[in-house]
Amino acid sequence: MVQRAGVRDVRFEGPGVIWCRLRSNESVAGVLAAVDRVAGQPLVLLCDEPDETLVMQALALGAAGCCNTHAAPDVLRQVALVVSNGGLWVGQSLLRKLVGATSHRLGQHPPEAKNDGWSALLSEREVQVAKLVAGGSSNREIAEQLAITERTVKAHLTAIFEKLGLRDRLQLSLRINGLKI
Repeated sequence: MVQRAGVRDVRFEGPGVIWCRLRSNESVAGVLAAVDRVAGQPLVLLCDEPDETLVMQALALGAAGCCNTHAAPDVLRQVALVVSNGGLWVGQSLLRKLVGATSHRLGQHPPEAKNDGWSALLSEREVQVAKLVAGGSSNREIAEQLAITERTVKAHLTAIFEKLGLRDRLQLSLRINGLKI
């Protein structure tokens, strides 16, 4: 643990990921302002009481991710991997809202703007999964709709991300809905 400028529970781990705890009575801006950062170093905010407003505020102030203070070690390792590779980490409910909003907003563009050939790179089932993800569906919803298991949905998503050179559901939604990444 490193303590600086009155901020408690700031941890430096791995190749440049900063972990910073936000207690329920602290402000996001105050905590983030007190942390010494090097350009390009991702910061993850660990929140005692995370909510979507707090996550959006943290991202707006430069955090690369935000998760619950009490997240399991496996989740924290996954967060570290995502942010250290340039990704953003947000909760599933917020991600679904962002993907759904992206789909709705970008869906207003003319259809010809949406086809950049991505579907030719995927199998028929992968195309179905990708379209459902782009519409904001969760893995469980996709599994129910396509009568497959959630594990199979995850396998399709892994293949889709690899084939299209994408990192996450948000990038997939943007690509499918007409914005090249």
